[in-house]
Amino acid sequence: MDEKVILGIDPGTNVMGYGLLKLVGKKAELITMGVLDIRKQKDPYEKLHLIFEHVTQLTKTFKPTELAIEAPFYGKNVQSMLKLGRAQGVAMAAALHQGLLISEYAPLKVKMAITGNGAAAKEQVADMLRRFLHIPDEMMLSQLDATDALAVAYCHFLQMGKPVSDVSYHGWKDFLAKNPDRIK
Repeated sequence: MDEKVILGIDPGTNVMGYGLLKLVGKKAELITMGVLDIRKQKDPYEKLHLIFEHVTQLTKTFKPTELAIEAPFYGKNVQSMLKLGRAQGVAMAAALHQGLLISEYAPLKVKMAITGNGAAAKEQVADMLRRFLHIPDEMMLSQLDATDALAVAYCHFLQMGKPVSDVSYHGWKDFLAKNPDRIK
């Protein structure tokens, strides 16, 4: 495996987490992690625009070849799920526009891959990542959206050589071919 960069995204309409891993051989190293905090922005469409711009900027700056993104969690609040799906879709569109391979992971699968427990707390996931990636305490962020995104990237790293996810897209044409029901 040559050197690769994976961008992990924890989508959100208020806070979007991101984490980038550099893979050298069979080893993963932290490049950076952070959050895009858009809570102050009231216009929901401007929030989506900011997500698109931020993901685009991350791809241009760090040159990832792959995006690992957390799939929406299906809760009881349909409106929240729809908003989260929009945020995820916009992040995916930005990645597709830059030619990235996309893989989705369910939150349960990510937690299982990192901690061995699908019901693990976000703090447990963050602590395991700190240990696996040898992240100094001062680099750990209080926003767990950042470590959630890093966890998705690390889960993807762990899956390499195995079936990557239930759904992978190799560009717009591939996305449309796998989702004919979304074409109107």
